[in-house]
Amino acid sequence: MTDLRELRAGLRAVVRGDVDFGTTARALTTMDASNYRRVPLGVVAPRDADDVAAALSVCRSYGVPVVPRGGGTSIAGQATGTGVVLDFTRHMNRLLSLDPGARTAVVQPGLVLDRLQEAAAPHGLRFGPDPSTHSRCTLGGMIGNNSCGSHSVAWGTTADSVRELSVLTARGDRLRPGRDWAGAPAGLRELVDGELARLRTGFPDLPRRISGYAVDALLPERGGDVARSFCGSEGTLGVLTEAVVDLVPAPPARALAVLAYADESGAAEAAAGLLAHGPLTVEGMAADLVPSAVDLPRGGAWLFVETGGDTAAEARARAEAIVRAADVLDSLVVTDPAGQRALWRIREDASGTATRMPDGTEAWPGWEDCAVPPARLGAYLRDFRALLAGHGLRGTPYGHFGDGCIHVRIDFDLLTGPGVARFRRFSEELADLVVAHGGSLSGEHGDGQARAELLPRMYGAEAVTLFERVKALWDPDDLLNPGMLVRPAPLDANLRFAVLPREPVDVTFGYPADGGDFSAAVRRCVGVAKCRTTSVAGPAVMCPSFRATGEEEHSTRGRARLLHEMLAGELVTDGWRSTEVRDALDLCLSCKGCRSDCPVGVDMATYKAEFLHHHYAGRLRPAAHYVMGGLPVWLRWVARTRSAAVVNALAAVRALAGPAKRLGGIAAERDVPRVAREPFTRWWRRRRRTGTPGPGAPLVVLWPDTFTEHLSPSVGRAAVRVLEAAGLRVTLPPTVRPGGGRIGDARSRSPLSLLAVRRGRVCCGLTYISTGRLDQARAVLRRTLDLLEPVLATDAPVVVLEPSCAAALRTDAPELLHDDPRAAQLAARVLTFAETLERHAPDWTPPPLNRPVTGQTHCHQHAVLGDGPDRRLRAAAGLTGELSGGCCGLAGNFGFERGHYEVSAACAEDRLLPSVREAPGDAVVLADGFSCRTQLDQLAGVRGRHLAEVLATALEEEE
Repeated sequence: MTDLRELRAGLRAVVRGDVDFGTTARALTTMDASNYRRVPLGVVAPRDADDVAAALSVCRSYGVPVVPRGGGTSIAGQATGTGVVLDFTRHMNRLLSLDPGARTAVVQPGLVLDRLQEAAAPHGLRFGPDPSTHSRCTLGGMIGNNSCGSHSVAWGTTADSVRELSVLTARGDRLRPGRDWAGAPAGLRELVDGELARLRTGFPDLPRRISGYAVDALLPERGGDVARSFCGSEGTLGVLTEAVVDLVPAPPARALAVLAYADESGAAEAAAGLLAHGPLTVEGMAADLVPSAVDLPRGGAWLFVETGGDTAAEARARAEAIVRAADVLDSLVVTDPAGQRALWRIREDASGTATRMPDGTEAWPGWEDCAVPPARLGAYLRDFRALLAGHGLRGTPYGHFGDGCIHVRIDFDLLTGPGVARFRRFSEELADLVVAHGGSLSGEHGDGQARAELLPRMYGAEAVTLFERVKALWDPDDLLNPGMLVRPAPLDANLRFAVLPREPVDVTFGYPADGGDFSAAVRRCVGVAKCRTTSVAGPAVMCPSFRATGEEEHSTRGRARLLHEMLAGELVTDGWRSTEVRDALDLCLSCKGCRSDCPVGVDMATYKAEFLHHHYAGRLRPAAHYVMGGLPVWLRWVARTRSAAVVNALAAVRALAGPAKRLGGIAAERDVPRVAREPFTRWWRRRRRTGTPGPGAPLVVLWPDTFTEHLSPSVGRAAVRVLEAAGLRVTLPPTVRPGGGRIGDARSRSPLSLLAVRRGRVCCGLTYISTGRLDQARAVLRRTLDLLEPVLATDAPVVVLEPSCAAALRTDAPELLHDDPRAAQLAARVLTFAETLERHAPDWTPPPLNRPVTGQTHCHQHAVLGDGPDRRLRAAAGLTGELSGGCCGLAGNFGFERGHYEVSAACAEDRLLPSVREAPGDAVVLADGFSCRTQLDQLAGVRGRHLAEVLATALEEEE
């Protein structure tokens, strides 16, 4: 048995990179994007090839296996192992050189594909293969799997773009695999010379044959290409440390022809006939993977056929020619780049969205990417559907129809013995079906553990024995990624679900989308790692903390992996008390970006609140939880005592503010926001209601959230001004529960109020939820619902100005009070400021501003509420331009807590602050969230305004 302390010490003595045998590092690498799980001994992040050689030497001396790992997005399990994981994403992630003349690049294995594409683009070049995970997959992983992507009909697989490799064998040999037998290990050429007949006849001629070793690339007529043969070896032959890859010219202009068919079989049968027209892509997907709101031509399935050209007119002409040649129900040609990106996002997110059937049932990989000859795809799909039905299974095929490669997630039951047995039977029968159609078990993602056991059905026993002989020449000690490709583990062993509890975990939130099962909620993360994207465009938010730190544990996937291991109890053994999980969640901003941007809808903000609730149960919490979490209480106390001026004066005295911030767990770098001397509701009570809409006007209830009430009452005043100008009658929620049942106005002057039970003021509970004080949050929300019963008895909408509070009422409240139907009633009644004007004052025209805007869409608005009405309202007011995505980084209490300042500022520098700096001088800086406005003020000295304030100012200037 390996002595872990000696192994760790041996590695640390010779490796200049990172050596981590801690619980967190191991938990983060137990899984990839497959159904499998293995617990490694430790993780090494080498700095260079010398580090790799040193690590291999130590592991060889201890007989410990080594698993190379890139982005961890493999779908067959080949990026997991029980030995030492080599993580190339931390240090060996650079583009070493790019030669536009030769159209080549030299890359390290941890380089993310998008970084190479960005460097090549100014030269009119690109790397041909582009998997849907292009924003986070690495070149090393692509070479290991021989990845392809949607443009493979034009530019082939990764093996077609590899010129030369630098490889270390497990025994320390440094090889340079290339063409003409360059870099071949001893004995490989002799082995091939003795198997020429088998290599010429036993390997299917397919554009997407990824299964097994590509030994046929070593045939004399194919140039004895050792580099090509190495591609797709899944880290089992040698460790890649560098690669010379070919680049291809990128078409200056593109068009996208969307072809509609009655069903997926019709689309599949049409795909092969389009290849003669030279398209860049022929991708297929059916209606059950397409959001209902997407505007596609009528049909039940679609082909996305991309064309290129030197000009936009040329690209469009080619797309229109394909439309004319295709027999379709309907069609659409998209030339607008933004429109094309929106459609491609649907296709790229399919690997995640397909993990949930339309009824919410879980679906899993395992038979993700079989490939058959393109001309046989329609027939294969019909047989595949029949096989699914025969086993009582469901799946949604999609993928690279032009290459005959189909992706599918299937609703296997991998939680019970009978379900796993059916998974095995289906896998065996499907392997036979694929072979009967002349296909390959893997057409893109490799064999791994998912399919390697079944390779004899595709190649025969003698060819598989040949694979074993090849492996023995490269890696005679079977040190590299054992159990993959040759002598594989059974396809139904090491399933990642086997370690999870079988009974539902006792939790506070309702998890309605997961049947109330926290384990099912955690299982949502299948590892596609969209949260590891290092740069985002458009309105996307996820995952700001990962972009700030670059650390896996601060990604949504990393946190989900730690929660998975917490539930498993094998590696993380202290359950809800786990410090590893706590520390990983500490930098989660609760922005809820993952709720919308994660293809499978992981909601890490909710998981974090749940964890903190249990972690601190019966224990003293961090001071910031009491100070920031209890903000509504403290601010109401200041308002009642009318001590805002005193509080502001004391906070301005550095000698007093410093110790107070230390005691309260607040970052020393932060200024304490000033408390308004007159709260919003006090202004409301004393204002003169002259010229307001009469009793017949539509009634709206304006929610006085904590931030508007005590810190930004100008937003509330502006909202009242605009809502009334739009012909709406504004009132505030009751502060008592009157016996008469009519809506109060925050003054409670009715005689009935003398008999009423005082309930205080409404509150969404956000600050309690974000700090995990869920018992207090539930109590606050129940009191709020008691107060709002008269409101809920009417059809009046509840207008919430603060996006984070609106999101809490719309999603957190009904999920936290899943046993109280009033919470769902209130959630359905909540509207944003722009939604209210659009729905209840549709004929109102805002004052013309005719100015550009800058700023950021609030992360909760993007993730939960939607910003369509805001966009339309801005356009109607002549406010031009787009707001950036991302998160401001302050995120309520997060950016104020001690230890979070640097990450908070880095998040602001990701999107928000650059967009404001680059804006025209006359741009209106919009920031609907109090946190966003505070961050702008404290980090950039810029005043951001709520849209209501901007419109109210314009109304006043018109008068």
